[in-house]
Amino acid sequence: MMMILRLLTVAIMAILFAVAPAIVHAQQLVDPAISGGVASPLPNAPLEGINSYAPKPDLPTLPKISGVGALTLSAKLVKDGPDVTRGLTWRVFGQTPGQDGKLPLVASAQGGTASMDLEPGSYLVHAAFGRAGATKRITVSRSAKVESLVLDAGGLKLDAVAGGGMPIPPDQLTFSIYERDEDSRGERALIIRDVTPNTVVRLNAGVYQVVSDYGKVNAVIRSEIRVEAGKLTEATVEHKAASVTMKLVREQGGEAIADTSWSVLTDTGDMVKESVGAFSSMVLAEGSYTVIAKNRDRIYQRDIEVHAGQNGDFEVLTENAIPVAKPGQEIETPGYE
Repeated sequence: MMMILRLLTVAIMAILFAVAPAIVHAQQLVDPAISGGVASPLPNAPLEGINSYAPKPDLPTLPKISGVGALTLSAKLVKDGPDVTRGLTWRVFGQTPGQDGKLPLVASAQGGTASMDLEPGSYLVHAAFGRAGATKRITVSRSAKVESLVLDAGGLKLDAVAGGGMPIPPDQLTFSIYERDEDSRGERALIIRDVTPNTVVRLNAGVYQVVSDYGKVNAVIRSEIRVEAGKLTEATVEHKAASVTMKLVREQGGEAIADTSWSVLTDTGDMVKESVGAFSSMVLAEGSYTVIAKNRDRIYQRDIEVHAGQNGDFEVLTENAIPVAKPGQEIETPGYE
């Protein structure tokens, strides 16, 4: 009996020392900087009522079910890289469309490496990693099967500054990521919109068009950025713009007059922005503008110059009034109705 106990103790210690280092090693090799983001579902996949098939390490191993095959799935960012240990969404689809014409979702799991039991047959396996993904056709038999997918994916982290490297408040900055190539209508497919600064977005390797919006008016920068598989790409763009505030005053340095309607036009007369209030604040691209203020049926005007990175205030003096039409008379006011 003592000999049997010693043999069991040796066997258990051998198992513990063989498994633990492999788990720690995989976690250390996965790039933690590419772990952020949100998994994107496979288009048109019915997700309601699907249970997670992710294995739970604290549960005992269940006996094999007769007539099914065990499938283990793993994914790598690059061919020779380590397995991704978190952030994956697995979906397994049958190959026979249902009455709605869609492939049935037969299993799903989240996390890293996943295991599930499936009836023998052919399936489509999709691995989503943020906005990156890969699909593979597999055949399951009654024997255990291991499949690995190469995502060919990396991470992209975006930021922007104003002229001269001046930081931009994060709440005034957003990014949208588009496909690089245009479709037959000359449009690019949107991948993800309203990405906040310094957020890691997981994408398949390739070149993307990134649109950066500073404020909500006309400070827009378009750039082409390449994402490399297995790497985190950090890109910072520079906006030629500034944050400005307009106010209507009776004298320089005076109090802003309330209930004022504002119109901002380009130097060619195109409308840029309209607002109402004692102050009109906005971010404008570098350039020349005409500011028109209306208060109590009187109209005031001033030309301004906006320089990149030079935030500031512009006062419109009430002495700069322009003529207002009398009954039966028409007077043209640039860009104002």
